[in-house]
Amino acid sequence: MPWPRPVDANWHRECPRRAPYTAAVKTSTVDPTADALQTLGALLKKDPKLATILRAPTLSSEDKSAIVEELVKQSGSSTETVKNFLNTLAENNRLGLLPGVTEKFATLISAARGEVEVTVTSAQPLDRRTLNRLEAAVSKSAYIGAGQKLKVTNTVNSDIVGGLVVEIGDRTIDLSVSARIAKMNKLLTDSL
Repeated sequence: MPWPRPVDANWHRECPRRAPYTAAVKTSTVDPTADALQTLGALLKKDPKLATILRAPTLSSEDKSAIVEELVKQSGSSTETVKNFLNTLAENNRLGLLPGVTEKFATLISAARGEVEVTVTSAQPLDRRTLNRLEAAVSKSAYIGAGQKLKVTNTVNSDIVGGLVVEIGDRTIDLSVSARIAKMNKLLTDSL
């Protein structure tokens, strides 16, 4: 008899994060819901005090209703999907999950649209021309499937000394000088 699949200990945290996507698909409001949750995510990043307030366990039902109304207004949402979801979070004292919900929703939307995140880390900021050349090279590689779109972002980390670290989805290609130095140091210490 095969062993049962392991139970994810965080399933109760993941369900609310997937719920708006499921509801948006069922009601054919994916794009407006994505826009509203993206706006809310930006608002939460801009105002960390708001995220702290949402996590407060002592909010009264009137406070929660007022917060939900304001969040719906700030999101610019005209669909019931966002309003119903925020009300459900409020009723279950889960408004504090909203930052995670907005991030998870963005991930699910990217996956549904066939977008692949590509992060290029360099010692100095790369110009647009270099990023375009990297994007063209990565799009022709075996890491990218047909019909997938790339979302390329450049991060700067002076610790890599030079070269690049390219992250494609869950794969990492480390072409940095610091990785080469570490490899040479390991060879030298192993040979002694």
